[in-house]
Amino acid sequence: MAAKRKPSAAFMKPVQPNEKLALVVGAKPLPRTELTKKLWQYIKKHKLQDKKVKTQINADAALLAVFRGKKQVSMFEMTKLVSKNVT
Repeated sequence: MAAKRKPSAAFMKPVQPNEKLALVVGAKPLPRTELTKKLWQYIKKHKLQDKKVKTQINADAALLAVFRGKKQVSMFEMTKLVSKNVT
């Protein structure tokens, strides 16, 4: 049986969401893995994933600030934009 892969220490190190991102994932520092999980929970809860093109995320008022005013971004672009909102 293969040994369970350990998550990278960099991913487990808590990051601090700024005030824009805190509206979506909360204000407490949390590991990137948790941040991503909470972000996806928010996207699914508010049905923000594009119905036709699943890789596109539609912004609501809270995500518009995180996405720098873009109404729609790809999943990959979203990751990049979110990392600009953590310290």
